Amino acid sequence: MLRVIGWRLAQAPLIIFAIYTITLALAWAAPGNPLENPEGRRPPPEVAAQMRAQYELDSFGSFYLSYLDRASGLRWTRARLSGSTVDGPVFDLGPSLQYTDWSVNEIIAGSLPASIALGLSAIVLACVIGVGAGVVGACKPGSLADFASLGVALIGVSLPAFVTGSVLLLVFGVWLGVAPVAEWGTPRAMVLPALTLSLPFAAYIARLTRFGMIEALGSDYVRTARAKGLSERSVVLRHALRNALLPVVSYLGPATAFALTGSFVVERIFRVPGVGQHFVNAVQNKDLFLIMGVVLVFSTLLIMMNLIVDVLYGFVDPRTRNAST
Repeated sequence: MLRVIGWRLAQAPLIIFAIYTITLALAWAAPGNPLENPEGRRPPPEVAAQMRAQYELDSFGSFYLSYLDRASGLRWTRARLSGSTVDGPVFDLGPSLQYTDWSVNEIIAGSLPASIALGLSAIVLACVIGVGAGVVGACKPGSLADFASLGVALIGVSLPAFVTGSVLLLVFGVWLGVAPVAEWGTPRAMVLPALTLSLPFAAYIARLTRFGMIEALGSDYVRTARAKGLSERSVVLRHALRNALLPVVSYLGPATAFALTGSFVVERIFRVPGVGQHFVNAVQNKDLFLIMGVVLVFSTLLIMMNLIVDVLYGFVDPRTRNAST
C-alpha cells in the first residue's frame, strides 16, 4: 500500500503539469482580451501596460513559464533559499483580471469552503439514498420496491442538474415555501442544492449496490452464513453488503471529485457563493489567472480524492492491500 501511495504521489506533479499546459493553451486560444473587456476589470492604459510587463501577458511562452514559476512555488522556494523575501503566498495564483483588488488566492479561499460543503453533503446524501435503494432492490428483486429504485435511478441519470434543480426550487421553494430561495449558510438552505447535485451519483450508487448485492447474496459464503443460522439482517449487512460496496468505493473517488468540482450549474441555480460562479464569470471574461487557479486547485483535489479512495479500497478489501505491499 505504501508503494502505491508513493507511486501516486510521484505521478501527481506530472498529471497537474499536463493539465496546466492543456488548460492554459485552450484559455489563451480563446478570443478576447481580458484587459480590454468592458465587463471585466478594464484598468487604465498605463496600468494595463504595467500588468502586461509584470506578468508577461503579451507572449504565451513567457506567460507560461512565468505563471508556472509562481503557481508551483518555485519562485518562492528560490527566494527563501537565497535569503530574500517574497511578497505573497507560496503558491501565487496571481491577481484576478476581473475582480478589482482581489487575488485568485483570496477568491478561491473565500469561495472554496462553500463548494466543498455542497459537494461533500451531496456525496453523503447520494450514499444514503443509493446504498439504501440498492440493498432494498437486491433483497427483493422484481418487486415494486425494486422497480421503484430502478426508476428513480433512471430519472437521476437522465435528467440534467439544471432541470432537477429548477423543478425542486419551484416546487419546494416557491409553491410550498418549505425551503429558502437564494440563501446560503444554514442547513435548510443546503438541502435542495445538495439533493440536486446528489441525484446522479445516487443513481449510479444504487445500480452498483444492487448488482453487487445480487451477486453477493448468491455466493457460497452467504449460503454458509445462512446455514449457520445467522439472521437475514446480519447476513445482508455484515457479510453481503461489505463485498457489494467494493465497486461503490471505487466509484466514490471520481464521484467525490466531480461533486466538488462539477457543481457550477447547481451553484448558479441556487445562488451558492462557491467557486462555480467565479469560474463561469472567469471563462466569459477570459480571466486567465482565475481560470488557471480554479483548474489547478480542483485538479489537485481530484488527484487527492482518487488517492484517498485507493487507500480506503485497501481497508475494505484486504486482498488488494496485501497485493500492493
